[in-house]
Amino acid sequence: MVDPTRRLPEALVETARAFADGTARPAEPRDASTVVLMRRGRPAGIEVYLLRRHLGMAFAGGFCVFPGGGVDPRDFDGVAGWAGPSPEAWAAELGTTREHATALVCAAVRETFEESGVLLAGPSEDSVVADTTGEDWERDRRRLEAREIAFTDFLAGRGLVLRTDLLRWWGSWITPVFEPRRYDTRFFVAELPEGQVTRDVSTESDEVVWMAVPEVVAAVDEGRLAMLPPTYATCLELYDLADPQEALASAGSRDRTPILPEMQVDADGGYLHLPERLVALGESVAARRSGGPA
Repeated sequence: MVDPTRRLPEALVETARAFADGTARPAEPRDASTVVLMRRGRPAGIEVYLLRRHLGMAFAGGFCVFPGGGVDPRDFDGVAGWAGPSPEAWAAELGTTREHATALVCAAVRETFEESGVLLAGPSEDSVVADTTGEDWERDRRRLEAREIAFTDFLAGRGLVLRTDLLRWWGSWITPVFEPRRYDTRFFVAELPEGQVTRDVSTESDEVVWMAVPEVVAAVDEGRLAMLPPTYATCLELYDLADPQEALASAGSRDRTPILPEMQVDADGGYLHLPERLVALGESVAARRSGGPA
């Protein structure tokens, strides 16, 4: 759960102190995009798609994550076919430049395809690719993952339009300054397109699963799943929503102030400071799960 009293390892506290007193300098955060891929639960609610990263991965090894990754320089190239909000509209919403917004959106769609086989694109601005399981699709997916082909060339070669209208910006998290690898990650939400299926294709994960959001929260709280705060907090935010459409509709009215967790140190050690709204939400969900008042 989001526990503001949970103490962090002393070695991590010492590292944080070095950054606080200027002895060490934090790494510059790298831009990243991640997509919370959703489908309707049975009988209701939301199921999300999770990948468990290989234990040997330099970042978040062994943790369950949503599809996503770093922005590639070629994501700044943009695409010829673009449906939905314009790059300028995305720039205004994300609070950045047109070029930067284009790269963040392209990275979100590209990484989702690379890590799940799901493609938010179609032959026209009001259609979506129906099936991406064929060997020709898999060949292109592997080429994208290996950076042998740019995303814009992949879409243009197939005559596809990027369906940015299927995405909603959910929020942003920045890795704490005491971490050696840091990311400025934009979280997007999207519903699994009708007809498409996820596939266990990512070379960075050793297991994938669709799970109902309440099951995810329970598994993390009980120690059966390892999950970083941004992923877990996002699941808490989806906990009470009826279906993916409600999540998409509510994205624009959320507090999407970027979250940068900070280390707080007192006489008993260090703990991670998170926004009070997330702490309160975690406590409310935990109380309901235990049968107490919200």
